[in-house]
Amino acid sequence: MNILGISAYYHDSAAALIRDGDIIAAAQEERFSRKKHDARFPVHAIRSCLDIGQISMPDVDHVVFYDKPLVKFERLLETYLGFAPKGFRSFVQAMPIWLKEKLYLKSVLKKELAALGSTPPLLFSEHHQAHAASAFFPSPFKKAGVLCLDGVGEWATTSVWLGEDNQLSSQWEIDFPHSLGLLYSAFTYFTGFKVNSGEYKLMGLAPYGEPKYVQTILDNLIDLKEDGTFQLNMRYFNYAVGLTMTNRQFDKLFGGPPRPAEGTLTQREMDLARSIQAVTEEVVLRLGRTVHKELGVDYLCLAGGVALNCVANGRLLRENLFKDIWIQPAAGDAGGALGAALSIWYEYLDNPRQVVNGTDMMQGAYLGPHSDEDEIRRYLDSINAPYEYLADDELFPKVASSLAEENVVGWFQGRMEFGPRALGGRSIIGDPRSPKMQSVMNLKIKYRESFRPFAPSVLHERVSDYFEIDRASPYMLLVDYVKPEFRLPLTEAQENLFGIEKLNVPRSKLPAITHLDYSARIQTVHPETNPRYYALLKQFDGLTGCPVLVNTSFNVRGEPLVCTPKEAYQCFMRTEMDYLVLENFLLSKHNQPEWAKDEAWKQEFELD
Repeated sequence: MNILGISAYYHDSAAALIRDGDIIAAAQEERFSRKKHDARFPVHAIRSCLDIGQISMPDVDHVVFYDKPLVKFERLLETYLGFAPKGFRSFVQAMPIWLKEKLYLKSVLKKELAALGSTPPLLFSEHHQAHAASAFFPSPFKKAGVLCLDGVGEWATTSVWLGEDNQLSSQWEIDFPHSLGLLYSAFTYFTGFKVNSGEYKLMGLAPYGEPKYVQTILDNLIDLKEDGTFQLNMRYFNYAVGLTMTNRQFDKLFGGPPRPAEGTLTQREMDLARSIQAVTEEVVLRLGRTVHKELGVDYLCLAGGVALNCVANGRLLRENLFKDIWIQPAAGDAGGALGAALSIWYEYLDNPRQVVNGTDMMQGAYLGPHSDEDEIRRYLDSINAPYEYLADDELFPKVASSLAEENVVGWFQGRMEFGPRALGGRSIIGDPRSPKMQSVMNLKIKYRESFRPFAPSVLHERVSDYFEIDRASPYMLLVDYVKPEFRLPLTEAQENLFGIEKLNVPRSKLPAITHLDYSARIQTVHPETNPRYYALLKQFDGLTGCPVLVNTSFNVRGEPLVCTPKEAYQCFMRTEMDYLVLENFLLSKHNQPEWAKDEAWKQEFELD
C-alpha cells in the first residue's frame, strides 16, 4: 500500500511516500523550486517521491494532507471576532486567499492531484497529530511521551501525547494565541531577522549576550506556571490581528523599535536573544518534567518548529528526566507530510508497528533524490568542466589531504537530506582545527552573518572523546559541550571582551566548531546510514588524528540546499570553495573555466 503525505500552503511545503509502513522518500518543495520555504503545492516534491518509489499517481492508495483547513478557518474567524474592531486590515488581506484557495482546499488538492495523473482517496489529519506521528512512529521507542511545540496548527500551539505501539492518544494542549513558537518568533522579528527562517540565527546569537531581560519577559510577556503551561499577555503582540509580530507596547518595554533587517546588531539584540533563549529553555524543561510526571514514561519524542531549538533539546537531555529523547529531523511543517502519512498507516488503518533493534526508521534522513554517475558526467561534459574520476581508495585520501591543508570542499553524495540540516549528503566541509575556517566559511562561502556557528560531524564511536554527550546525535539536533581538555584558557583581556568582540577568540583546539560557551551542535556519523561520509571521516582521522569535520549546508545565504549536480557546481563556482566532490568526480577550482558571476545574485547574497 502506497500512502502519499502532503504539507503545503503555509510554509515549507513537502511530500512523503510510505509503502507498507516503510518510509520510501520525503522531500521539501523548496529544493526543486529554488524558492526558500516555498509554500506552494509540492508538485516537484511529489514527482520526486513517486520517481524514487518507481510508481505513478494511479498506484497511490491514499493521499493525506497534514492540516484541517476548516478548523483553521474557524480559528481565524473567532480570533478576528474576539479582537474586533482591531485587525480589520489584516482580515481584509487574509479573506481573499481563504475564499479563493484555503477554504476549498479539498477541491484545490483534487485538481492538483488530477494534473499529476489521478485523484486517490483524500484524507486530512490534524496539524499537531501529524507532528506527533512524525515524532513517535519513526522513533526507536515502543512507548513514549510526545511533546509538540510550534507556532500554531489549527488551534493547538503546544500538545502532549502518549504514544504506544501503533496509537497516539492526545493528553492536553495549549491553544492559540498562547504560543511558545510565536513568542520566539516575536523576538526573531524584533531583532531584525525573518520569521519562520531566522529563528536559528537568534539561537546562534544568544551566547554573545547576557540574560538581562529574562525577568522582564516573565513579568510582562508570559505567565509561566510551574508545570510549564503558560499564557501570553496579548497586549504586547500584534500577530493575532495585525501584519507584524509585535507592537508599540513591546517597543516601549525593550527601549525602542525593532532592528531594521540587515541593520547593525547591537548589544540589545544579543541580550534579547540570550534572554528569550533562556525563557524558552525553562518552558521546555518544565513541560518535560510534567510529561514525565503525568505519563510515567522513560522516553520522550519531540516535533514542531520549536523542537529545532537544539540548545533547548540538549538542556532537556542533560536534565536526565528520560532515558533518551528522539527528535524528528524534519521537525517543522515539512515533517507534517511524513507524520500525516504514518498516522494513516498506523492509526487510521490500524496496522501493527514494530520497533527493530532500537533504531529509528528515518534512514539517517537521507530520503530525497540522488544523482547517478551518468547524470553527473553528462552535466560536467556539457559545460566542459575539467574533473578527475577517482575510485574510493584514491578519492577519500585525496579529499582528506585537501581538507587537512585548510581547503573548503563541497561534498555532494548519495540521497538528499529531508529536513533543514545538511548531514553529509549536501554539505560544505572543512578542517575544524583551523582558526580561520569559521570566518572563511561565513564570509567567503556562505555569504552570511559572521557570528553564525558551524556544526561538527564526528565519527559516532568517537563522539565522547571530544564532547560531553554520551549518545548518538545523527540529526544535528542536540547541543552539548566540548570536553574541558580541548578548551583553551582565556586571558584576562579576552575574559573582559563584550558582545561581538568575543567572535574571534578561539575557544578550543577545534575553534571552527566551538561556540562562545564551548558548545557545539553535534552530528554523529554512522556507517549504516552514510558509509561514504563515514569513510571520509575515518580517512581524515587517520591522517590528522582528528575524527571531526566542520559541516555546513551546501548553499549560500537565502538559497535552499542544493539538489542537483548543476546547482552544486554553480554554488561551487559562485563562492570561494576550493574543491567540489560529486560522488566520485573531483573538481578543483583553479582548473575550472572563468565564471561570470551574475550581478543580481551577488547583490542579493553578498553581505557588503
